[in-house]
Amino acid sequence: MEATLGKPANGDVRRLVSLAAGAIGVVYGDIGTSPLYTIQECFGHGLPATPANVLGIASLVLWSIIVVVTLKYVLFVMRADNRGEGGILALLALADQDGGGRAKSGMILVLGLFGAALFFGDGMITPAISVLSAVEGIEVATPALHDVIVPVTLVVLIALFWVQSSGTARIGAVFAPVMAVWFVTLAILGIHQIGAAPRIFAAINPLHAFAFLRDHGWQAFPLLGSVVLAVTGGEALYADMGHFGKRPIQLAWFTLVLPALVLNYFGQAALLLSDAGAARNPFYLMVPSWGLVPMVLLSTAATVIASQAVISGVFSLARQAVQLGFSPRLEIRHTSEEEEGQIYIPRANWNLLAGIIVLVVGFHSSSNLAAAYGIAVTGTMATTTVLALVVAHKSWGWKLWHCLVVGAFFLIVDCAFLGANLLKIPSGGWFPLAVGCAMFLLMTTWKHGRDILARRLSEESLPLDVFLARQKENPARRVSGTAVFLTGSLDDVPLALLLNIKHNTIIHERVVFLTVVTEPFPRVPAKDRLIVEGLAEGFYRITVRYGFFQEPDIPKALRLCKAFGLEFDMMQTSFFLGRETLIPSVQPEMPFWREQLFMVMSWNAMSATDFFRIPAGRVVELGTQVQL
Repeated sequence: MEATLGKPANGDVRRLVSLAAGAIGVVYGDIGTSPLYTIQECFGHGLPATPANVLGIASLVLWSIIVVVTLKYVLFVMRADNRGEGGILALLALADQDGGGRAKSGMILVLGLFGAALFFGDGMITPAISVLSAVEGIEVATPALHDVIVPVTLVVLIALFWVQSSGTARIGAVFAPVMAVWFVTLAILGIHQIGAAPRIFAAINPLHAFAFLRDHGWQAFPLLGSVVLAVTGGEALYADMGHFGKRPIQLAWFTLVLPALVLNYFGQAALLLSDAGAARNPFYLMVPSWGLVPMVLLSTAATVIASQAVISGVFSLARQAVQLGFSPRLEIRHTSEEEEGQIYIPRANWNLLAGIIVLVVGFHSSSNLAAAYGIAVTGTMATTTVLALVVAHKSWGWKLWHCLVVGAFFLIVDCAFLGANLLKIPSGGWFPLAVGCAMFLLMTTWKHGRDILARRLSEESLPLDVFLARQKENPARRVSGTAVFLTGSLDDVPLALLLNIKHNTIIHERVVFLTVVTEPFPRVPAKDRLIVEGLAEGFYRITVRYGFFQEPDIPKALRLCKAFGLEFDMMQTSFFLGRETLIPSVQPEMPFWREQLFMVMSWNAMSATDFFRIPAGRVVELGTQVQL
């Protein structure tokens, strides 16, 4: 993928620039709207806007962006691409395997899953804080409109989630121009203020950051929880790498996004050097009075775009969780015939909106929400660092001491930010932790429960080689047609087949055991989709392989069997699926409450018929009771 997206063939500069423009519209929406609230939060909790403090905060913000975003994400983490794809679950799949693709470390798995779980919390907080902070500009223009901030925010958010089902393609065309205008505006506002106080450029010297930390001692530690808001959205650079490629994202960062952000942050700091009272809302107070209303509208548009990027990320993460076996099957709708990554997941959409409404109504302001924001972001960032170092050691051949040195450098920063945000747990930081823990519990419960269920079914089944030997010696009565039995095991007879023989005493003249395998990489090309094996007369085993960014389509996969001399007429083919009724075990392997949770998740899973896109009229379901 990187060969086609990251580095345009034949030096196609226009394609590189086009992809970079697209990255500006999608990838950088989150981090691009951080100037709305970062500096305000740094000075919003009793820190006086003295020249020394202003220079110190500006220096901390600058060097946080350089270290966390530029050095770590843009130059280091983005090297860890899983066949061109990024994101924490893609990184987990890359880190938690050896050369043969087998899982090696339970600790790596737990760490990656918890980082992914925290991302769902981030997916709730980002739209809430972004849109709230933009709409709060109304109060700067007209203080009497304070009471309409929350209702207007809710209207904007509900409208955003309402249109998700139509897909991002229709509104995506305006993303890049709007965000380009946004970043240019950020830069212009910053330059205007810097012109009045050019001494702010002294903050480029990191000694001002160290002096601030030294002078304030432990009192400076909680302030890092506000400084980190400047780098929120850094994870999106990596998560969206598969859509645009590494080089376009890097080009957009160095040519427009980074300069615009630095100029705006320095502009806000320069304003504080001239007017310490502007700390109540330095972003909007940089704007001339005649431009406040247009700026509120532009800010709202930019935050909606930032929210859209996170929402799309949640959809992608949910799909990956389903494909990797950490979530029940969900309804996944494609909203574009051309772009596979443009999907809509109704259940994730409405659950996300419900959580966001609770946040907006419960916290009321972006300042209150800022306390909840940092933990999800910093937890995911620290997890990404560890997983990327594992990949560097295992896949890139880095020596252990090399990884330790680089890891110490990045993790000191990550852990400092994470520790500062842990102090916010009583004032709102508990929310993303609660969401993260809940999602982690659900994902691990589903994975553990499915493993137990697979063992129980294997115990009640029959080894395939034994079954075939018995059929050769004492064959069952054959009937015309083709029977396809979906099974998760390559070595055992599907329970549905044994039940069919038991109750109907027949076997079709052509029997196919079909197993769908999700590989630990994003995509499997069509030429590698199938493995077709002839087992005995009339018996075949087909393994259908997909990447975790792909969705199964069994009829489409079976059409590829023609190349192997095996053709399927859907009107003459019956699909046999097992439907397990789960009952509590006498000796459960999970606690009773967790066993009940797994059963509830199973009841709410999307049917295998719909998930695998099998024609409903050709499906036969055979039920059995299974003790967990």
